Amino acid sequence: MAIDLTALRAHFPSLDSGLAFFDGPGGTQTPRPVADAIAATLTGPLSNRGTVSPSELNAERAVADFRAAYADLLHVPANGVVHGRSATQLTYDFSRHLAKDWRAGDEIVVSRLDHDANVRPWLQAAERARVTVRWIEIDPETTELDLDSYERALSPRTRLVAVTAASNVLGTKPPVRRIADLAHEVGALVYVDGVHYAAHHLVDVPALGADLFVCSPYKFLGPHCAVLAAAPGLLETLRPDKLLPSPDTVPERFEFGTLPYETLAGATAAVDFLAALDPGAAGTRRERLAYALDSLHEHERVLRTRLEEGLRALGDAVTPHSKAADRTPTLLMTLDGRDAREAQAHLAARGVVAPAGSFYAYEPFAALKLEDPALRAGLAPYNTTDDVDRFLDGLATFL
Repeated sequence: MAIDLTALRAHFPSLDSGLAFFDGPGGTQTPRPVADAIAATLTGPLSNRGTVSPSELNAERAVADFRAAYADLLHVPANGVVHGRSATQLTYDFSRHLAKDWRAGDEIVVSRLDHDANVRPWLQAAERARVTVRWIEIDPETTELDLDSYERALSPRTRLVAVTAASNVLGTKPPVRRIADLAHEVGALVYVDGVHYAAHHLVDVPALGADLFVCSPYKFLGPHCAVLAAAPGLLETLRPDKLLPSPDTVPERFEFGTLPYETLAGATAAVDFLAALDPGAAGTRRERLAYALDSLHEHERVLRTRLEEGLRALGDAVTPHSKAADRTPTLLMTLDGRDAREAQAHLAARGVVAPAGSFYAYEPFAALKLEDPALRAGLAPYNTTDDVDRFLDGLATFL
């Protein structure tokens, strides 16, 4: 199907501002059904979870619906879905859970391509456990991961490999399945940061080979929270520190304190919104998600091509750094002799939201010797060709 962009955009009150948003990698705009679901849950009736009163049952339903929605989105069992405040928080939590079984002399592998949220928690856990850290390097010519360096980093002592499914600044999508297969051959677990990837592709956690996969609904039209997905059997082997009276079942044992039921309802509504993009699609919610996300992927591909062609027309004044053959519609660029933050302000004055910075991608910026700040343009489902042309025209008047 072709996306009915006019119908889709009508669901986003923020688009009435007339702004063109290119900051999707940092968080997308929110459709009205997501906000409505949050408000309806908050105004309830609502209590803590239970099985007696209608308000308790509403809380139970919010949790169950959330787990079912993300089970469909990520292709995992519902009791393998863990809620978290953010991907950073979940990764810190699970770095502590996993590191309980690490011993001095063990090894972990992390990547120079990753957002710092999938680097620093592991490095800090490794330091406490006296575990050796090895690195997957980036090929500076292609901005792809150097898989030869990965194979050299693996050993029978490797306990964990942490890698992104898509770079939040370069868009590079490494071959996660190949990385996972090699890790599993030496008995290592694979922790995948799917925050940027899940915003542009239907996720199949088992097909990726990920043992643990984390994503953030606010990157794909939902509220600010995060989700970790894993096989329930693996979660059963992990024993977090927790309060004595709190549930010991999976996944509840990893969710500390009262859950934000209204946020869960909004996150569920985001999945349902995506699944309903093709009114004529039939089948299960996951099947409908597949149809919709395939169409969104094609829509974003067309816009990315237009954006890249426009940037090339600006000549040497713009240096693009997103070079990988397989990548998301996210472009990082530096501007010859110009400050990217000034470009951000110039674009903002013309109604174009495109941020400048390093976006917590400390390792990629250091490895590729990129200037900080750089300008990032990330496409989202609601972007139009007019948005792209406004970005290009605004950048041209700045250079």
